[in-house]
Amino acid sequence: MTTIAGIKIPDSMMAREATQLVRDTETELLYHHSRRVFLFGSLAGQRKQLKYDPELLYIGAMFHDMGLVAPHSSEHERFEVDGANAARDFLRRHGIGEDDIDQVWTSIALHTTPGVPQHMKPVIALVTAGVEMDVLGIAYDEFSEHHREAVVHAHPRGAHFKENIIDAFTLGTIHKPHTTFGNVKADVLALKDPHYHRENFCTMILGSSWKE
Repeated sequence: MTTIAGIKIPDSMMAREATQLVRDTETELLYHHSRRVFLFGSLAGQRKQLKYDPELLYIGAMFHDMGLVAPHSSEHERFEVDGANAARDFLRRHGIGEDDIDQVWTSIALHTTPGVPQHMKPVIALVTAGVEMDVLGIAYDEFSEHHREAVVHAHPRGAHFKENIIDAFTLGTIHKPHTTFGNVKADVLALKDPHYHRENFCTMILGSSWKE
């Protein structure tokens, strides 16, 4: 069993099959990103002393961007829902119970919805925590330098990761822009409050604590 930054990578038949599916379907960029999401999510879970099923967290992390790529990208659903549906179908084939499937489905469907997942079950909260750390550098200083370096050494971010991950999101959503409809409160404030400044996801990525 592989251990990275003190975190054991799940090595069940289901976990190995999920890993191979991601490697066969996604780009190297998204594969390494997904593994880092699992590792940073697990480290956050340790720090917060949360009890969770590592295998469910692993599946949530590995499938969270599956909706960005064919054949899992639908014409009308948000890419998060496409990825959640792919994970659901995968877990059902492995005989996983519906309660556990619901956790994984929700963890993927909500991973780009800040402010909600952290109040939900640990698997849901930790997939988002891993994504937010790896993409946006949220809680960057709460991870030790040793752990950050160990994770990135095992799964490199690569040159120009920030620009490349933005490009991956673009390719996965540009054909269905209607699915990007966002937080309605931001739309209301943009209309009614002349002093309101909308946060920009891409600006946050480019300005994150990560050097690259």
